[in-house]
Amino acid sequence: MGKFTPPTITTVREHIAWSYANLARADAALKDGANKYRVVHHMIRGKLFKGLKEQTMRISSLYRDERLKMTVPQACYYCGSYKNLSVDHLIPKIKGGADDSDNLIWACRPCNSSKRDKDMLSWMFNKKMFPSILLLRRFIKIVARYCDENELLDENLEVALKKSLPFDLAILPYNYPPLEKMRLWILPEFQESKESQAHNQF
Repeated sequence: MGKFTPPTITTVREHIAWSYANLARADAALKDGANKYRVVHHMIRGKLFKGLKEQTMRISSLYRDERLKMTVPQACYYCGSYKNLSVDHLIPKIKGGADDSDNLIWACRPCNSSKRDKDMLSWMFNKKMFPSILLLRRFIKIVARYCDENELLDENLEVALKKSLPFDLAILPYNYPPLEKMRLWILPEFQESKESQAHNQF
């Protein structure tokens, strides 16, 4: 296989799609128990990116992510603590984050206090932490929905990055840590059901 050349990203839609497609690749590899990416994982990424870019595929709804709240133990989504839990906004209210359940997660008091008025991804990157696959999946979906509702998806990315948004659009990741350092979920014993593990449902 020749050297891979990343796609040229020019729009917000492509930016979100490439980040999400790379997340789907990592998700598939972790669920396969792989310690390095295989051809099938790259194919998942390529197919999803192409589909999202050409609008023949869609990012799945937040329904699956909401179901997790009812199936996993209540614990801090950031550190896994079971103590002193409170509700936290992934995108803070002060920056326009909604009070909708999609934007609300469990967080322990220390994490919640430390995060303050930062969005989830900015705060975690500042702390040199990388979110779990399922937490980042929820966050990217919220970002994608916001950009869709505000007609930003087809805007030039450089122009959009200069706008005042309730999250830092620039830091949606393309590159992910090595697979051995990534986690599906903050609680290591948790696994999604076989039904929801199907790669085409990501």
